[in-house]
Amino acid sequence: MAKPVILTLDDDSEVLRAIEHDLRSEYGDRFRVVRASSAKIALEVLQKLKLRNESAALFIVDQRMPQMTGVEFLEQAMEIFPMTKRVLLTAYADTNAAIHAINKAKIDYYLLKPWNPPQERLYPMLNDLLEVWQASFRPPFEGVRVIGCRWSPRLHQVKDFLARNHVPYQWLNIESDEAHRLVNCVNSSDTKRQPIVLFPDGSNLVEPTNIQIAEKVGLKTRPKMPFYDLIIVGAGPAGLAAAVYGASEGLRTVLIEREAPGGQAGTSSRIENYLGFPGGIHGGDLAKRAVTQAQKFGTEILSPQEVTDIRLDNQYRLITLADGSQLSTHTLIIATGVSYRKFKAPGSEKLTGAGVYYGAAMTEALTCKGEEVFIVGAGNSAGQAAVYLSKFAHSVTLVVRGDSLKKSMSQYLIEQIEEINNIHVKLLSEVTEFFGEDKLEAITLLNSTTGKVETIPTNALFSFIGAKPRTDWLQDVVERDENGFILTGANTMRNGMSPKGWALERDPAFLETNVPGIFAIGDVRCNSVKRVASAVGEGAIAVQLIHQYLACL
Repeated sequence: MAKPVILTLDDDSEVLRAIEHDLRSEYGDRFRVVRASSAKIALEVLQKLKLRNESAALFIVDQRMPQMTGVEFLEQAMEIFPMTKRVLLTAYADTNAAIHAINKAKIDYYLLKPWNPPQERLYPMLNDLLEVWQASFRPPFEGVRVIGCRWSPRLHQVKDFLARNHVPYQWLNIESDEAHRLVNCVNSSDTKRQPIVLFPDGSNLVEPTNIQIAEKVGLKTRPKMPFYDLIIVGAGPAGLAAAVYGASEGLRTVLIEREAPGGQAGTSSRIENYLGFPGGIHGGDLAKRAVTQAQKFGTEILSPQEVTDIRLDNQYRLITLADGSQLSTHTLIIATGVSYRKFKAPGSEKLTGAGVYYGAAMTEALTCKGEEVFIVGAGNSAGQAAVYLSKFAHSVTLVVRGDSLKKSMSQYLIEQIEEINNIHVKLLSEVTEFFGEDKLEAITLLNSTTGKVETIPTNALFSFIGAKPRTDWLQDVVERDENGFILTGANTMRNGMSPKGWALERDPAFLETNVPGIFAIGDVRCNSVKRVASAVGEGAIAVQLIHQYLACL
């Protein structure tokens, strides 16, 4: 952490050198002494300090300066650093102005020139002020800061991206005093747009894309090489497992992920039925460990990056990335998983990200403190979210279309839900309408058996329904079923015949698609088992099948 700053301001260079010398001699080991010869320069310094989230402990400012008096400077400096101690440096003739400034600029002390010897006339007074400041000082947050309105959909996207990529950040509500101070320090004409993302180096981005943020925080989005032995698209549990096994067995491996490693499992608050973790594990922690493991073996991870096209060229498989670059490989694994289906009910689209969220959205948990929260879905992801959000919300209501949770949710989760008093379950129900202008304010629920309709106030709804595979980019190259899930192994066969265009003597392997050397694993695969353990297992199996395929090239 950077040392707190002591700023001294005087237009008299001789006085400035003297006070700087005395300050450095006594406080240089604990504080960074910064000097300025004009109020303009000093204010610019303070704005930079604010944007870098550094602390200012003390201002020592001369009263008589051209363009701006010391009192006028301190009044402006207070707007940037309100808790900093303030000392006015005056001549004897300015004593009355100094006394008046105690109320006007809330100065803590005025110091008469000269102050020799400093051991008697300077340090004792400053020591008292710095001791008081230190007692109330809280070390500043060291990381990315995000300024925006809670109900901004773009703010939600930025927070979710940072959290899922394990980038520490702090959210500041645009209505807060601290946010206003920071916005005033941002040198941009776009400060009315949100969100504003501030980085530790003092730079900022207004309404940034995920790619822009990724570049600032050091995430890799561009490949090192044009050719890889194995390209994996999708970094959920299946893709990460394939990356670990592929790289550890000597394959030059690149893993490409459009959002953040971990997939849907990575957003889970706690996975309790995964082998080896009797106390359960947060999905984000599991993803982080897997990423570290894959990188240890040499996997190159590109995130956020998206594959937009695929082509075949004899034994090569060519893919195009969103930035226009192309990669080639002998073998390709598709592990893009699924996304939750969007509501079609009136009002849902405009409120997405402003109270209506798809997936776990753990970044919104703290903002739900004391509120009435609704969760739509009956699978494990919905159950895990309900248990987690119940720690913050006043009440959590699970909205379930079916007549029971037992058909789709693990028994251990059902038992947990039954034991938590502020979780309620509405069976045979669905959301038919959303209400609100700039944020979600209410929903309408319909009971499919009784026909009862009720409108209930709420500011937060999380959806975990449906499973839409991300396979549009495959076009007609890889065969899919009517729902978009990729066909593999025996499912590619038609009446005992190999897929159209299949030129090998053998049939497609278990996880192989209709194109030799292209494999599909995890939730994106037709008839896959929707569990983390099975996805990881498929990742390991696919690498073995790839070795067999490469041996025949």
